[in-house]
Amino acid sequence: IASIMNRVRNLKNKYRNEENITDEFHYTKISADTTDNSGTVNQIMMTANNPEDWLCFLLKLEKKGVPQMDVSLLNRLIGRYSQAVTALPAEKYSQDESYARILVRFAELKALQDPEEARDQFHLARLNCKKFAFVHVAFAQFELSQENEKKCKQILQKAVECSAVPLELLETALQNLHLKKKQLLSDEEK
Repeated sequence: IASIMNRVRNLKNKYRNEENITDEFHYTKISADTTDNSGTVNQIMMTANNPEDWLCFLLKLEKKGVPQMDVSLLNRLIGRYSQAVTALPAEKYSQDESYARILVRFAELKALQDPEEARDQFHLARLNCKKFAFVHVAFAQFELSQENEKKCKQILQKAVECSAVPLELLETALQNLHLKKKQLLSDEEK
């Protein structure tokens, strides 16, 4: 057992040293596994275990298909996003934009399966990352898609009150809501 533990420590130190070489090398190392990705996940968790690495890995995994059309991919993505949310403590990363993006995307994917669970995830994202306007806009967009225009407006107004940034994003979303648009933000505005 001592020999195995020593080897694990050596591997951890080796990967930590490799991280310092270049960001490009680190990106390649994190995304080397393309099959079931368990090796990549373990590697992320053993090394830095930071939101940037998780987000990079998750976005690469999303490029393998269209979750709205592929139930298998959707389930795999939800599982991996869930793993990321569990592995990243909110107390440590609530001010990190990559962490906020992980929480929002997880909620968006959940919305494809179960709107009530998605609503809970959006609440969690908003609670933990309230300084990011895009978190509030994503939640408001979800409520609008559920035909809860009143709730959508409340979310955006509360985001303005809690000084989420950038304020322009919230103002644009509110303006589009008043214009009865189905999308609070166009792709360009995002």
